[in-house]
Amino acid sequence: MCSTVAFGQAKGFAFGVKGGMNLSQLSMGSVLTTRYDGNGNPYLKYNGQEVRDNIQESLDSRTGFVGGVYARFGKHLYIQPEVLVSTKGGTFDIIQNDGDVPVTQQVDVRFSNIDVPILIGLKGGPFRINAGPMASFRIGDNQKLRDAFEHYTSGSFNDALSQAVYGYQLGAGLDIFGLSIDVRREGTFTDLATFKVNNQSAGSSSTVRQKLTSWQVTVGIKII
Repeated sequence: MCSTVAFGQAKGFAFGVKGGMNLSQLSMGSVLTTRYDGNGNPYLKYNGQEVRDNIQESLDSRTGFVGGVYARFGKHLYIQPEVLVSTKGGTFDIIQNDGDVPVTQQVDVRFSNIDVPILIGLKGGPFRINAGPMASFRIGDNQKLRDAFEHYTSGSFNDALSQAVYGYQLGAGLDIFGLSIDVRREGTFTDLATFKVNNQSAGSSSTVRQKLTSWQVTVGIKII
């Protein structure tokens, strides 16, 4: 153990565990679409018109947890790969127009992921800045996205929900007394989910594309 620690200090190598929280938000724009029943027939109002609901992104954020391990190679200029288990999510609104008064339903979406960021950083004294690409692999969700859109699309959600999402992390950190404190901004280059809704009016987009942005705060404990 003493030899390993001495080697790590001499070569600028560190290994540790970390944990914290995510504050994330979905972005998806808005779309007006017809609602369908389980047999594929459109819902109708009392006057025979089809029920068309408005699906809108929300500014509300959702909190989740993150935890895993990290390794750091280098002293002043370093590379830091990490493997993290993370929960993220967001909300959007469905304004249902089947009655005289529209009713707003808020949908709370949550995902569980394995995130693998590979960061390049600069360190001066106890302060650090870092940025790099990230791959995120979905390992679970709360089914709310499927439930919310089942009346608006005939597509397969197994295909619509991306199994792997690619994005970035960037932020700053502080190393003090064997602890690593990080604040990062995280975003996605690829879509979290992509699917088409049915019966769009002329000139309207029929594709819903969901992306995710997050703020992440973590505290790490250096083991080596």
